[in-house]
Amino acid sequence: MDELRGLVVREPYVDWIVDGEKTWELRGSATKVRGPIALIAGGTGTVVGTCELRDSIGPLTVEDLRKNARKLNQRPSDFHEPLYYTRTYAWVLANARRLPKPVPYVHSSGAVIWVKLDGRVRRAVGL
Repeated sequence: MDELRGLVVREPYVDWIVDGEKTWELRGSATKVRGPIALIAGGTGTVVGTCELRDSIGPLTVEDLRKNARKLNQRPSDFHEPLYYTRTYAWVLANARRLPKPVPYVHSSGAVIWVKLDGRVRRAVGL
């Protein structure tokens, strides 16, 4: 398969991921996606890094998030009711790396969470 999935993540969270400071990405649903993915800095039109999507766990409670705050580069006190999502899931990330230079891509109309990236981008990011 020559297609690669890119996960759109807002700043500063995408930087925290590629810098190894954040290994959980919170989302409002589980995902069945596993394996290597590209990391897209939301609103920039560029892939800034890559990582492995290892697991999807949840739904999580406030207490679960407080116990795992370091995986989110947060403090336990940062989590309180109500949570941002009605049901909160952690997408477990590993082996994140920042690309030496961001790689531009074409953003598909309507893509909010995932973007399908072509072979050119896959090769440029080394996956």
